[in-house]
Amino acid sequence: MTADAKSSNDGAKTKEAEPPDPDLKNFGDTLKAFRKRAGLTQEQFRVLVGYSVQYVASVEQGRRHPSVKFVTKADEILDTFGVLQIAARQMKRRRGLASWFRRWAELEEAAIVLHTYECRVVPGLLQTEAYARAQIENVPPMPTAREAEDRIEGRLERQQLLYRTPYITFSFIIEQTVIERQTGGPEVTRELIDHLLECARLPNVDLQIMPTVSTQHAGTDGPFQLLESREHEWWGYSEGQKTGRVISDPKAISDLHQRYAKLRIQALNPADSMGLLKRMRGSL
Repeated sequence: MTADAKSSNDGAKTKEAEPPDPDLKNFGDTLKAFRKRAGLTQEQFRVLVGYSVQYVASVEQGRRHPSVKFVTKADEILDTFGVLQIAARQMKRRRGLASWFRRWAELEEAAIVLHTYECRVVPGLLQTEAYARAQIENVPPMPTAREAEDRIEGRLERQQLLYRTPYITFSFIIEQTVIERQTGGPEVTRELIDHLLECARLPNVDLQIMPTVSTQHAGTDGPFQLLESREHEWWGYSEGQKTGRVISDPKAISDLHQRYAKLRIQALNPADSMGLLKRMRGSL
């Protein structure tokens, strides 16, 4: 029996009930294709790359995240012209993101405009590490330490979109109660407010607070997002418990645009929103 076949059979026995992560599986398939193109068995390849045959098999089966060192070495040995490194970076960006959110995260990468209304938590693009950790640890079932770190890393990685040039134009409307909840405690909330004020000063970011007392409110159906792509197509996104939906229907997109336009009028303007945030910071 070849090393490839033996490793594949061993993996099937030990992990039969646990399907591989799609992103890891895609990377593993890419690695395997380049290895076979080079005419190498797993045993021959593992000698060159300096890892065990079990490690190589696990990566190819989508059961293990490859290390940076492994990816770099494999890229050189298999002469993939950087394809493996690109695949690894794409996989890293998606790591820690919920499966139902990944399509929206891909659309964010190519956005030129992004509108967000949120009434549950501070949007991930604006979270601090401490706030993200507190929010993740609050929601059952409790993640493992690795899962929590992956989710936090995924959110912080996405935040690079705020600073990318050419700029994406961002608009955020956040309910006042989301911040007043003090997720993580006063210290975490103080740091969060400081971070929100810093983000609000970015030239491509508008941040508005929807006051707790508001007799008119166009967002009572829940949070949603809108984005415009580089091709000037508009997309929407709505999310609930363990589910998310990317919206492309023109009529539904039109409805969300109307609601967001109303919310921008009903919320405090950016200057007044910053003033409210400063007062909330001072009261902690």
